[in-house]
Amino acid sequence: MKLLVGVTVLTLGLLSVGPRVRATESEDVITNGNVAGEPFEGARLSLPFHTYKNFSLGAVSESSAEDTEADKLAKQLANPISSLISVPFQANEDWGYGPTGNGYKFTLNIQPVVPISISKDWNVIVRTILPIVSQHDLFYFANLPKDSPLQPQNRSQDGLSDTTQSFFFSPKKPGPFGLIWGIGPAFLYPTGTHPLLDTGTFSIGPTVVVLEQIGELTVGALMNQLWSVVIEEDRSSVSQMFVQPFIAYTTKTHTTFTLSSESTANWNATSADGKWTVPVIFQISQILKIGKQPISIQIGGKYYADSPRYGPNWGVRFNFTLLYPTARPTAPVERTGFAK
Repeated sequence: MKLLVGVTVLTLGLLSVGPRVRATESEDVITNGNVAGEPFEGARLSLPFHTYKNFSLGAVSESSAEDTEADKLAKQLANPISSLISVPFQANEDWGYGPTGNGYKFTLNIQPVVPISISKDWNVIVRTILPIVSQHDLFYFANLPKDSPLQPQNRSQDGLSDTTQSFFFSPKKPGPFGLIWGIGPAFLYPTGTHPLLDTGTFSIGPTVVVLEQIGELTVGALMNQLWSVVIEEDRSSVSQMFVQPFIAYTTKTHTTFTLSSESTANWNATSADGKWTVPVIFQISQILKIGKQPISIQIGGKYYADSPRYGPNWGVRFNFTLLYPTARPTAPVERTGFAK
């Protein structure tokens, strides 16, 4: 646990300075309808939290520019390949693991998303997931005979798991029917610090995302397929698919309700052990500010409709995301029923 706290504190300290990275938009139109302008200044952390609405003398006064900005941020955050630099810290706690059913797993995913403009018409969106894991009793068998070869049992494991990195080549303008899409390679790096936390392989495969934003609604899906190309000694090959369908609705108060799944299929698993892990995830997120720093806070619950043998049953999620817009609007953008 000291490793978890240390890495989290160090990362937050570095990020509080505020990245100066910017994806330039020569066309000045972002895929979800944002008009590019000047970048945000560096982050300034100060309490208390506040929304984009100002309250005075019992009446509500609203800055149209800030409200428009918050609305755009909420929609960008629902789009996995928008021109928005974001740094989510996603904490997951899942229960019901192991032969006893009492195992649990905590995973802190540090997931920076960085858009890079490579031409007048194209971006590359770099999405990285670094998992920090603490798990207990996932492989523990109760009441084993003293002469069992499984003893002594290692009941807890803590450390890094494998890192996933995806590169989406995405046009800056939506395609036919308003479709927003991206395609590219995905990589799995063997960064795990414990044999029970990693695959012991370097894997490569394709990844693709397709979505559409209609008014306040975002509907789409992201998927990848990974195959191992380099395997450590005494480890098994990887053939794994990830599928993430999602539907999100953003309200006028910049609150987003999301229903999704983050399903994985282990094609090398036997039918008896189970190939699929299928969580149904419901999440609520809200755009806020700390001083001048825009953030998103998200909470959610997970129910596992299907899981492999000794897999989890349910879980919860808390997500704290630092937002660094690559551009801010120079003038209000007229809202229509469809994303531009």
